[in-house]
Order: sequence, then C-alpha cells, then structure tokens
Amino acid sequence: MQAQPQRPTGAFIGASWAALLVGAIAYLTGLWNADMALNEKGYYFTVLMYGLFSAVSLQKSVRDRIESIPVTAIYYGLCWVSLLLAVLLLTVGLWNATLVASEKGFYAMSFLLSLFGAVAVQKNIRDLAHFKDEPPLQSAATLPDD
Repeated sequence: MQAQPQRPTGAFIGASWAALLVGAIAYLTGLWNADMALNEKGYYFTVLMYGLFSAVSLQKSVRDRIESIPVTAIYYGLCWVSLLLAVLLLTVGLWNATLVASEKGFYAMSFLLSLFGAVAVQKNIRDLAHFKDEPPLQSAATLPDD
C-alpha cells in the first residue's frame, strides 16, 4: 500500500520557506560579519551548501522509497553519510573555532534550521506537484451552504 500525500496547507508552506530563509540568511549574515579569515568563511559556507544539498537528496530518496520508486542502496547510504558528514564537519569546525560559545551556538542552530527548512520545502514542492492539476481545498468556512 502506497502512502498518499496530502496537500500541504498554506501555513505549513509559509513556515517551511520561513525556516529555510531565516536559517540560511541568519547563517550567511553571521558569516559575512564574522571576524575570520576568508578561507574559514569559505569552509563554513561550503558546509552549509553541502548540508542543504545532502538533506534534500536524503529527503527525496526516503520519499522515493515510500512511493516505491527504485533507489539503489548505495545512493541511499551515500545520502545518509553525506548528511551526517555535513553535520560532523560543522561540529568539528565549531568545536575547534576560536569563537565565543554564543557564536558557535548561533551557527549550529541556524545551520540546523536551514536543514529542516530545506527538507520541508522539498517535501512541499513534491506534494504540490502531485496536486498541480487539482483545485486547492476550501475550508469549511468558505464552502457554500446546500
């Protein structure tokens, strides 16, 4: 039995995009204003981009498997390794950074918020593609009375 996706609500779509944008913009703004060498900024930027890509790729692989779309075990495993590696790279980078604890926490939380937002946005895009030819559901308050 295949799980049938439900149309995401406007509130969830908005919250997903907000999580992605707030997390990524906060992370990148902090990075832009950070007092660190350019190669260090490049490292943290690359870890963010790698993390976002691996999170979306893993979400797609999990969803494909749920919908009985073939995903090779090696690719599925690589998705998990990539996501865990991105988180590990950020953790090691922050652990060894000469930043104050509040800055380290800021980068960690904005990174994780970005990953969550990317997964949620990808899920919404995929769910909406399933319903693209159907009209949006109306709430009970806007349905005509019979």
